[in-house]
Amino acid sequence: MTHTHATTPNTTVSRDGTEIGYFSSGDGPPLVLVHGGLGDHTRWGALLPYLEPHFSVHAMDRRGRGASGDGPTYAPQREFEDVAAVVDAVAEASGQRVDVYGVSNGATFALGAAPLTTNIRRLALYEPGIYDAQDMITPALSERLDALLAAGDADALVETFFRDVLDLGDDAIATMRAQPSWPARVAAAPTLPRELRNAPDELFDASRAATVSVPTLLLQGSESPESLLADVRLVAEAVPDTRIEVLEGQAHSADFLAPQLVAEKLLAFLSEGSR
Repeated sequence: MTHTHATTPNTTVSRDGTEIGYFSSGDGPPLVLVHGGLGDHTRWGALLPYLEPHFSVHAMDRRGRGASGDGPTYAPQREFEDVAAVVDAVAEASGQRVDVYGVSNGATFALGAAPLTTNIRRLALYEPGIYDAQDMITPALSERLDALLAAGDADALVETFFRDVLDLGDDAIATMRAQPSWPARVAAAPTLPRELRNAPDELFDASRAATVSVPTLLLQGSESPESLLADVRLVAEAVPDTRIEVLEGQAHSADFLAPQLVAEKLLAFLSEGSR
């Protein structure tokens, strides 16, 4: 299935003056999508056909990728502000509150954005990444990633990260390689080291998360690494109005490998409540 809705590019300006691009398509109430650590808005190609008939979808490029600029210094707080800026821009344009779906680090930043705006209606998060990268990446693996980046082999760096850090198998990686979004993942590889240096307490603060008052869906794959499942539990314990849905047989990249299943979970959750 391929998406056939026309896509409109838009921009907004984040709190530090960085321009953030986002791409709009579909029909219906507004939904902002926040991608994970490697890639840009093009990574949503498999999921969009299931969302566009129901939502006006606004897929942002996180800073340093695609149509978005980058600031002179990097911190997770800037990413929180970026998501909030897109949410506020979409809310102003549409005249209504906005649903938000984020995956991996994008889910972490979507959660961090929630206390910064009153324009989020519902929040859906697929395995937010709050882990300390040093717990998942051995010194030897870190050296390999650095060497691949230094050698200019961004393609191999992306595959190594997916295989050795996120524990994705040959079939999952082959599926991702075959998608049009793979070049954008490779292009985003230079941003990976700075994200791996993020400290858990910069990414997640339980007291701040406790102020998130909107209904929140936490999605997780039954086959995902325990470190990611532990992060889901951490968020669920902190955010007051949460529920966890487990996608059986899936891992960290379900919206590529089982987009219809993910869309069904999202549509069921986002169709609840009034706007």
